[in-house]
Amino acid sequence: MSSDLHPTLDPTKMGLGRSIAVLTSGGDAQGMNAAVRATVRVGLYTGAKVYFVHEGYQGLVDGGDNIHLATWESVSMMLQLGGTVIGSARSKDFRAREGRRKAAFNLVKLGITNLCVIGGDGSLTGADAFRSEWSGLLGDLVTAGSISEAEAKQSSHLNIVGMVGSIDNDFCGTDMTIGTDSALHRIIEVVDAITTTAQSHQRTFILEVMGRHCGYLALVSALSCGADWVFIPEMPPDDGWEDHLCRRLADQRARGSRLNVIIVAEGAMSRDGQPITSDQIKELVTDRLGFDTRITVLGHVQRGGTPSAFDRILGSRMGVEAVMALLEATPDTPACVVSLSGNQAVRLPLMECVQVTKDVTAAMAEGRFEDAIKLRGTSFENNWKTYKLLAHINPPDVKSNINVAIMNIGAPCAGMNAAVRSAVRMGIIQGHTMLAVHDGFDGLAHGQVEPITWTSVTGWTGKGGSMLGTKRSLPGKMLEEISQNIAKFNIHALVIIGGFEAFVGGLELVQAREKYEEMCIPMVVIPATVSNNVPGSDFSIGADTALNTITATCDRIKQSAAGTKRRVFIVETMGGYCGYLATMAGLAAGADAAYIYEDKFNIKDLELNVEHLVEKMKTTVKRGLILRNENSNANYTTDFIFNLYSEEGKGIFDCRKNVLGHMQQGGTPTPFDRNFGTKMGAKTVLWLTDKLKECYRHGRIFANTPDSACVLGMRKRALTFQPLTELKADTDLEHRIPKTQWWLKIRPIMKILAKYDIKLDTSEHTDMEHVINKRGDLGK
Repeated sequence: MSSDLHPTLDPTKMGLGRSIAVLTSGGDAQGMNAAVRATVRVGLYTGAKVYFVHEGYQGLVDGGDNIHLATWESVSMMLQLGGTVIGSARSKDFRAREGRRKAAFNLVKLGITNLCVIGGDGSLTGADAFRSEWSGLLGDLVTAGSISEAEAKQSSHLNIVGMVGSIDNDFCGTDMTIGTDSALHRIIEVVDAITTTAQSHQRTFILEVMGRHCGYLALVSALSCGADWVFIPEMPPDDGWEDHLCRRLADQRARGSRLNVIIVAEGAMSRDGQPITSDQIKELVTDRLGFDTRITVLGHVQRGGTPSAFDRILGSRMGVEAVMALLEATPDTPACVVSLSGNQAVRLPLMECVQVTKDVTAAMAEGRFEDAIKLRGTSFENNWKTYKLLAHINPPDVKSNINVAIMNIGAPCAGMNAAVRSAVRMGIIQGHTMLAVHDGFDGLAHGQVEPITWTSVTGWTGKGGSMLGTKRSLPGKMLEEISQNIAKFNIHALVIIGGFEAFVGGLELVQAREKYEEMCIPMVVIPATVSNNVPGSDFSIGADTALNTITATCDRIKQSAAGTKRRVFIVETMGGYCGYLATMAGLAAGADAAYIYEDKFNIKDLELNVEHLVEKMKTTVKRGLILRNENSNANYTTDFIFNLYSEEGKGIFDCRKNVLGHMQQGGTPTPFDRNFGTKMGAKTVLWLTDKLKECYRHGRIFANTPDSACVLGMRKRALTFQPLTELKADTDLEHRIPKTQWWLKIRPIMKILAKYDIKLDTSEHTDMEHVINKRGDLGK
C-alpha cells in the first residue's frame, strides 16, 4: 500500500483541484476493467476529478465525447467483465507529432495533468514520449493561439503512471501483468478438455498459444499440465531436437501414457532463427512415429472471458497504487509503472522496464538465449529450470539408496496432487525411492506405505482433491507406531503436504525427536489449504482455486438480481478463523463488506454497513454483496446478519443468504495452484537431497537441528525454508492462524472501493525501485 510523502496529509484531500484521465491502449486484457474501476474510485476518494478516455490514444487525439467525466456509479458492475469497457484502439494519429499536439490540446482544455495508461510496452513507451515532449507541445499550442499562456502555465507538467495490461506477461519488472492469469485459465480449460479426448483415442495434441515474443504462457501451461514438450522463443531447442522429441514421445507411450501434449508459443523458433510451426511439428510426429496427431490453435480465446480472481485483485491494487503515484509525483519524478513483486505493490521507472524488455528481444536476436531467460526475471527462470528438470531428464541408472516418504495431511484441496507429482518425479530424477503414505498420519501409523513410481503420478496436475488420501488426525497419539514404521520402511526424509494440521503435526514430530531417534530425519511441510492459514507462507496451495470458486459464485449470485428489485446477498465463506478468502473474494467480487475474525466488528459496525447499503440503493446500483467468514464471530452468525439486514432493509431491499460450503474445496486446480504446487514439490525434494547429504553420519541419517524440519513458504518475493520451531512463536495455535498476515493491509482498499468514508493506511510508503532482479517467485 502506498502513502503520500506527507504522512500528516489527509488522503481524502490529496486530489483536490487535480484531474486524472484513465485510458486503456493496445491489446485488451482481462482485468483492465478492475484497474479502471479502482483508478476512478480511488481518484474520486482523494477528491480528484477523474475522466474516462474512450478508444485509447485515438480518443485522446479525437477528444470531444471520447473524454468525459467518470462517476462512482459509472464503474459499477465492471469487475467481472473481460476486455475493456472504455475501449482500446491502435492509433496511427498519436504516433505523429500533430496527433500528440491535438491530444495535449484536449487535455489542457479540461485541466488534466495526470494520465493513467493501462496497456503493453508500446502503449507505455508512447506515454513516456508524450510526457517528454509535453512542454514543446504546449509551446506549439501557445504559438498557434490554441491555448493561452495562462493555460500553458497551469498545465506546465504532465504526470504519467502506467499499469501493464498484457496477457503475454512480456513486460520486464513485474511478476504478473494484468490479464496473464486469466489467459492461463483459458488455456488450462482447453488442455483439460483436450486431455480427455486425446486419452480416448491415444492421440498427440499440439497446442499453439499466444506469445509472439514471450514464451511465458506456453511455459507455465506446460508446467501446469505436465506437457511432454514446450517450444518458447527465449530458448529454442538444441540442434537435432527432432530426434530428441520423437524419442521422448515414444518413451512416454512405452511407459503406458495414452496421450502426448506439446505446447508451442506462436513465436517459437529454431537456433538459426527459423520459425518452428505447429504444422511442422505435426508432420514430424506423424511421419516419424505414425501417431494420430491434432493441432489446436487457441488464438483470441485466450484474451476473452471473465477475469480470474487474481487479475481482479491485481487490477484493483494497481489502480490504487497508480492514483497515489500520480498524486505524489513531482516534475522530477520519472514516469513510472506500478507493478507486483511477490505480493507487494512496487513502483518502477517506466523506461527502465521498457529497456530491459528490449534487451530480451536483443538477446534473442543475437542468440544469447541464456541471457534472455535471465533478463525475463527470477520467476521465468525458475519456471524454466523446473520444467527442464521435470520434463527433460531421464531417471538415473544409479540409485541413491534414499527413501523419501510423501503424505497429505488435513482437508483435501486443489493443487495437492500437483505437488505430490513433482516431488515424486524430482525424487526419482535424484535416484531416490519415493514412498506414498496413504491417509495421512493414520496411514503412517498403520503401515499404509508403498512405493510410488514415475507413471503412477501421470496426469495428477489437473486433478482436484488428494489422490493419496488425507486425514486430519495429528501424530501425537501415534508416535510409537509412526516411529516403528519410519524404521520398518527405512524412511530417510518426509514431505508433508497439507494445512494447519500438517504444520502442527510437523511440530509434534520435531518435539518427539527427543524420545524417538527415528524422527531425526529431514522433513518439509508444504502449505496446502484453502484457508491460507499456515504460518511461514503468504500463500498456500489451494487458496487460489477456492478464491476463484467464491468469486465466480458471487458473480452469478449478483447477476441473479439483475433486473429485479433491490437485493442484498449475504454469503458465508470457508477459512476457519482466517479471513483471507472472505477479504480477497470481497475485493475480487466487489463486496460492500467482508466480516472476518481478525478485524473485530460490533453492532455499531453492522448498523453502519446497513445504513451504507440503504444509501447505495438510492442510486442506480441495486445490488449489495456481504461476505462473512465462517468463524468471524460466535454471536453475529450468518443467520443473525441475514435477519438483521432483512429487518433493517424492509421496504428498501430484500435479502438472500448463501452458504458456499465444501464447493470451495473441490474442483480442478487453477493454473496458479498447479504451477505453485509443481514448483514447491520440486524445490522441496532438491532441498531435502542437499539436507540428507549434510545429515549423513557414519552410514546413517541423523537430523536433529531446527533447520532440518522446515516449512517451505512464499515470503514477499521468494520461496524460503523456515524452521518449524521458529514459526511457532508467530502462531496463534488456538485459532489456527499466523499472528501476522500480510493481506490485512489491503483490506482498506475493499472498503474504499465500496465507498466507505475511511482513511487509507499510509504507513507503508512505496518508493521507486529499480528493475533488475525485481521479478520474484510468485510469477505463477
